[in-house]
Amino acid sequence: MGFIGVGGQGGGHLLGGAWTYLAGGYTARKDVQVLAVCDVWRPRREQAQQRVNKHYAETLAQGSYKACEAYRDFRQVLAREDIDAVLIATPAHWHATMAVMAAQAGKDIYCEKPTAVTVRESRAVMEAVQRYGRVYQAGTQQRSEYEGRFRLACELVRNGRIGRLQSIYAYREGGAIAWPTRFGPARPIPEDLDWDLYLGPAPWLPYDGNTGAHRFDIGELNWGQHHYDIVQWGAAADQTGPVELFVDQGKSAYRYASGVVVYGRPHPAETVGMDGGVSFVGAEGRITVDRGNLVSDPPDIVREPIRPNDLHLYHSDSHSGNFLECVRSRKQTICHAAIAHRAASALLLSGIVRQLQRPLKWDPAREQFIGDAEADSLLSQAQRPPWRV
Repeated sequence: MGFIGVGGQGGGHLLGGAWTYLAGGYTARKDVQVLAVCDVWRPRREQAQQRVNKHYAETLAQGSYKACEAYRDFRQVLAREDIDAVLIATPAHWHATMAVMAAQAGKDIYCEKPTAVTVRESRAVMEAVQRYGRVYQAGTQQRSEYEGRFRLACELVRNGRIGRLQSIYAYREGGAIAWPTRFGPARPIPEDLDWDLYLGPAPWLPYDGNTGAHRFDIGELNWGQHHYDIVQWGAAADQTGPVELFVDQGKSAYRYASGVVVYGRPHPAETVGMDGGVSFVGAEGRITVDRGNLVSDPPDIVREPIRPNDLHLYHSDSHSGNFLECVRSRKQTICHAAIAHRAASALLLSGIVRQLQRPLKWDPAREQFIGDAEADSLLSQAQRPPWRV
């Protein structure tokens, strides 16, 4: 494997972190060999390289073991024929471009959320993964982790335990990319940073000392896909999307063709759900799930187990393990590219209505707004040459 972006999130995947659920990260796995790390910050990539090589040297009792190389430019990682898969954990504006290029290079892909920063980019990722026959796992790990409580919540909803599903509270509204129109004075670019490559497909911006992961976000672009992924799963909407979007109580909201309404805010009567959570409201009860809780009203709903003849959803208890298993088997991952595209689209479409602040009609089959050229213009964005999706 090669790792592109080894800051906080990528470094956690590589070497162990709160979201990897395995001590030592991918480096510690006996079924993975890390051959490359890549980052536009020289200290980051060199430190990551040193830690990976130190681990392998100690594990293999070879003090001169130098398996892992460090790169500034991710294209050098993609060009290596001995790398089967890459993990992308860069700033969000790079995700889709790198994923498409990785698919074209014949690499399987684990990509952090959001899948893309526009709907058109998200679709391009899905089409590239399908065209080149690659395995793709979106970093929306709630389908796999947290003791299976998200899966159980969705199974209970889809097996009718709360009656006919009426509404869903996503706890986060939509998000979008937003390039700054005003900024402070430029600062000297550090010698250790490739600022041009950091920006990549983004518009040229002067270096201002800020390279935070969320510096180009509005709304919940970074965090929201976790929520909308579970919304889609529980609503049995992995192959479709909204038909109408609107603003409710100052937050983005939408409606599926089934009539189910999704609100981009917390359920007003629920005390849990903020940590990646979703509330499903039916004619006969409510289920709320987040990373630490699974509760219902009435309480007995979540106590009755799923029966053998009930609907059972895709089972995975390790997101990284599921990805690696599918790399070998060539089966679909639990959050494959088509699922990721629809979850990202729900998030990004909600971001568009958040920006326009007026009702919108959406065709989920053709993936375009109905009679609204202004809204359609927000489905894509220009990319700075030479980058293209």
